[in-house]
Amino acid sequence: MQLTKHTDISLRVLMHLAAFPDELGTVKDIAARYNVSRNHLVKVVHRLSSLGYLESTQGRGGGIALARVPEDIVVGDVVRNMEATLDVIDCAAGNCPLLPECLLKGALSEATGAFLETLDGYTVADLTKNRVDIVRLVST
Repeated sequence: MQLTKHTDISLRVLMHLAAFPDELGTVKDIAARYNVSRNHLVKVVHRLSSLGYLESTQGRGGGIALARVPEDIVVGDVVRNMEATLDVIDCAAGNCPLLPECLLKGALSEATGAFLETLDGYTVADLTKNRVDIVRLVST
């Protein structure tokens, strides 16, 4: 399974803000630090805000910050919320000659469930425990 760039950037934004809890983040700064498109990042930040992960302050001196403590942001939930679909394959598309006897979709669904269950065991706080190293890497 491969997560979309949208989800990848979402997790990076949350980790970045958790690593720098005393600073308001800005789209411009985060886009530059992580080498992502500003326009794409704006969409990600908007979605994270609408889901209640971020709060934003407009105007001069404004920025974005976590709306929850990092310990309360479950990685599996973020992935579920940011991905349009978690289906590895789309058996409904096309005329698969193996349907309805095929068991592949069930096996892949079970694997996706195990993947998400593992991610449910992590919070953004867990991903930023080595905060000193993250700050050092991002600051260079």
